[in-house]
Amino acid sequence: MKILITGATGLIGTQLTEYLLEDGIKVNYLTTSKEKIENTENHKGFYWNPSEGIIDTEAFKEVTTIINLVGATIAKRWTKSYKKTILESRTQTANLIFITLKNIDHNVTHFISASGVSVYPSHKNKLYFETDKEVANTFLGEVVVAWEAAADQFETLGLRVAKVRTGVVFSKDEGAFEKIKQPIEKGFGAPLGSGEQWMSWIHIEDIASLYVHILKNGLSGTYNAVAPNPVTNKNLTFKIAAALQKNIWLPNVPGFMLKLILGEMASLLLESQLVSSKKIEDSGYEFRFVNLNYAIHKLL
Repeated sequence: MKILITGATGLIGTQLTEYLLEDGIKVNYLTTSKEKIENTENHKGFYWNPSEGIIDTEAFKEVTTIINLVGATIAKRWTKSYKKTILESRTQTANLIFITLKNIDHNVTHFISASGVSVYPSHKNKLYFETDKEVANTFLGEVVVAWEAAADQFETLGLRVAKVRTGVVFSKDEGAFEKIKQPIEKGFGAPLGSGEQWMSWIHIEDIASLYVHILKNGLSGTYNAVAPNPVTNKNLTFKIAAALQKNIWLPNVPGFMLKLILGEMASLLLESQLVSSKKIEDSGYEFRFVNLNYAIHKLL
């Protein structure tokens, strides 16, 4: 089996590539950086430049599944120009792959695309399932709708399409957990906004394993990629503090202050998405990290 991954050098892509190679699955990957191109028997890199419509079609040779993880980080100030980058890095890239597949002979039958739980409207009490049709009236809501539409077009080529609505990924190396941990570690941690907003999280090992599960079982459709036990911002803050043996003594950071500092990006910290993992569990996936205290312990 040979897989083509976009975004292979990112947080999720790196862990996923490791798991696939350990499993004896060959991995091709597309990169915009020629310096990151490797060429071993089971792991090969190919150059592409989506903004200029450039792609090495050799990347698709003997590939049966494409896992599309590429996308500019959302953890950077959302200027008007950067918002355009966030959107196009998800849609323009998928469109280039789609056009390429239309014009070459290939063996691809399965397209698996990253997506986000930020498509769901912020709510303190509602539990969201994949069948919910409401869409957040936010920039990220707009991004996810366009992102998933870019994935859905592959169905017109006869491919099975799976969309993975990812929650907040916890990793010890980078990402949200590290950013939340740092001020607590220095003794300046505090809940954000009301602290009652839900965070639907997932451990890095689970999100990578979940992609392997979708791949091996040939799944299609939309799946929430979140651990079974979401946590509020306040609860998470105190749990990390307890694990670090630190006290939380500062008052909550007001939402308006976060908006002044971060602008529109403050929504990442203040919005609440309580998301169900039932569908992916019903498909047979067993989470490695269900208990948050255990996940925090392992991350630290």
